[in-house]
Amino acid sequence: MSNHHYDTLIIGAGLSGIGTACHITEEFPGRSLAILERRNCIGGTWDLFRYPGIRSDSDMLSYGYKFRLWDSSKILADGASLRRYIQDTAAEYGIADKVHYGLKTTSANWSSQQRLWQVTALHEPSGKIKHYSCNYLVCCTGYYNHDEGFLPKFPGEENFKGIRIHPQHWPEDLYYKGKKVVVIGSGATAATLIPAMADTAGHITMLQRSPSYVYSLPSVDKLTTALARIMPASWAKGLARKRNILMYRAAYIACRQWPRLMRTIILSHVRKQVGPNVDMRHFTPKYMPWDERLCAVPDGDLFKSLRSGKASVETDHIERFTDKGILLKSGKELEADIIIAATGLKLQILGGMTLSIDGTPYPVGEQMTYKGVLLENLPNLAWIFGYTNISWTLKVGLAAKYLCRLFRHMEKNNFEVVTPYDHEHNALNDGIMNSMKSGYIQRDQHFLPRQGKSYPWHVFMHYGRDKKMLLKDAVEDSRLKFLPARQDAYKAQPSRVAG
Repeated sequence: MSNHHYDTLIIGAGLSGIGTACHITEEFPGRSLAILERRNCIGGTWDLFRYPGIRSDSDMLSYGYKFRLWDSSKILADGASLRRYIQDTAAEYGIADKVHYGLKTTSANWSSQQRLWQVTALHEPSGKIKHYSCNYLVCCTGYYNHDEGFLPKFPGEENFKGIRIHPQHWPEDLYYKGKKVVVIGSGATAATLIPAMADTAGHITMLQRSPSYVYSLPSVDKLTTALARIMPASWAKGLARKRNILMYRAAYIACRQWPRLMRTIILSHVRKQVGPNVDMRHFTPKYMPWDERLCAVPDGDLFKSLRSGKASVETDHIERFTDKGILLKSGKELEADIIIAATGLKLQILGGMTLSIDGTPYPVGEQMTYKGVLLENLPNLAWIFGYTNISWTLKVGLAAKYLCRLFRHMEKNNFEVVTPYDHEHNALNDGIMNSMKSGYIQRDQHFLPRQGKSYPWHVFMHYGRDKKMLLKDAVEDSRLKFLPARQDAYKAQPSRVAG
């Protein structure tokens, strides 16, 4: 049984894992690093989801890496372009050959005697168990279950004679030309599928229990394209990135401080987009903006599909499935050849991996997050979790830079282990995404780490505060316990066996 040892082991080769690996490798080229990836290629979310129209819901200049800016005028990128972007970044920064594929990480145990993480992974293609160890473990697995999405049980669903699917497992050979399609859901997935399928399907209907906030963005950044003609392109993109960060942050703050005013502005925008023939009750949520995520659509493509008559919206509850479609509580029946349940995600932390210390389990949902990067009571472990109110990657970049600062501090002071401890009993029962009212978050947020009442245990989801906390504030902190390196410490050697 061989053991592959690395200074740093990253779990997940998606946007977060590749970005974090680039930062660490650039800062510490002499340290060994590997990435364990369950899938057979780089890309994470953007390799998993393959449904029609799959795209980012954040602008790409802030969603892309700061160290390798998005090089396209597209504001919202399609899934294939995003996947290539991540893969090209990994290749350019020498990360691609550090990825070990087909590995589902099942457990990680911290050995206090050896002062390292012992990681167990299942190589799914062969069924073999592989063992790794590392001085520092970095989890970049996102926050939802890749095996299955949330699929509620509907009365009579066994009676439906057509095709029923969840977007997370899209059939490559799905034929829907001329078919009647019903998409259950009102979030980003539904808003993406409707315009992507409308021109080919016979008719497509979005069936929602309640509306979401939807707003239109231009698909192309014309201003940045124009500026790139009169200044270096890197300057133009850098300015655009700063502009977008400020703009989206300001919009979020405005929604939280003046929710009724922002609600009026958003709904006025929608009213102009949908035209006179679409009932506004389908786009008028009962909640305030940013109680749930806002949904962006490029060039108002969803609204165009509705105006053309190729798509429609129904706001109602499902009474039951029938053999030929869905019966609504209003008594109306929607006929369908294909029903797509865009009903959301299931939360899952660390890709389902369990954590323990010397064999004693430490469930993530019972620990607080320190500065939104480290986890209480867990030595030499980082958990990379992005923003949910602006571009995810902005927090990923800050977290990766903080890790590099922490590693440098430990190296300089000959520290071997760092563990966050809560001495002031700060813990709340709130999960880190408690402010979001989305159904999938409220259902499963007990899986998420806790947060505390105050700094540095409270999660603000605030780019400006986090930038100061992670990049400016001193690394040394009474809440962090550092252990000096031992002269006689166990030192596992990197395996020469190909992983």
